[in-house]
Amino acid sequence: MSLPRSVKIVEVGPRDGLQNEKQLVPTAVKVELIERLADAGLPAVEATSFVSPKWVPQMGDNAEVMRTIRRKDGVAYPVLVPNLKGFDAAVEAGATEVAIFGAASEAFSQKNINCSIAESLKRFEPVVSAALALDLKVRGYVSCVVGCPYEGAVAPQKAAEVAQRLFEMGCYEVSLGDTIGVGNPASVQRMIEACARQVPMARLAGHYHDTYGMAIANIYASLQLGMRVFDSSVAGLGGCPYAAGASGNVATEDVVYLLNGLGIDTGIDMDKLLAAGQFILQHLGREPAAKAARALLAKRGAATA
Repeated sequence: MSLPRSVKIVEVGPRDGLQNEKQLVPTAVKVELIERLADAGLPAVEATSFVSPKWVPQMGDNAEVMRTIRRKDGVAYPVLVPNLKGFDAAVEAGATEVAIFGAASEAFSQKNINCSIAESLKRFEPVVSAALALDLKVRGYVSCVVGCPYEGAVAPQKAAEVAQRLFEMGCYEVSLGDTIGVGNPASVQRMIEACARQVPMARLAGHYHDTYGMAIANIYASLQLGMRVFDSSVAGLGGCPYAAGASGNVATEDVVYLLNGLGIDTGIDMDKLLAAGQFILQHLGREPAAKAARALLAKRGAATA
């Protein structure tokens, strides 16, 4: 199959990237990061999550973030909601798109949200119903679609079953997450093929972590099957707190570099994206995890020296 001509990137840095940071990031910094990413051309920027601040202190300013951001026309600002209480708070704060999250691994579901896969899906039904009643879009996430830190390898059919449930429930898109980054092109393609038998390919997205350096290879393998939506995190922010040694989400800069090289349109301005990455990294006091960012910034430095 020929590669798609354009790809949509869903930026998850402000939520998935920052949620496990030990240092609390000021609201003003989060707001500026979200606005910089939207200005760089990202069509969707996951802004925050409406979970209990007791469990995720970093997201305790969720309502303030949503009320403060300058919203750009044509840009979606989805927020994660774990239940109806979180959904109601998100709506009150002005959210127009929400995301729910299940898992393809029973053990991960129990460790992460303290219930079985079946129970988690049952819990989301009223959330999706309430969202659709208000004409709000709902995106679904499936964690551990290839492997689990507790169970090991996850059968492709398990991921497909959860993806199908989320899609049938009313999710317009289902993001398939290799949460601990153990996937490779072969295992990822097997998983996608199983999911695509239950959910149209146009409604599937890839969410790959880079623990074993396979995320970019997995995106290319997904493109070969016709996938056109990918999640990524500016500067490679984030990680999985449940998996020892798991590095973060694939870096948005690396994904854009790949897609630019393949002649696939993203609508993203690399210079503005690099600046957004530098902005948040300077605040966090660290170097970029994005290889493309490191190389491009070093090249610029050499050119101006």
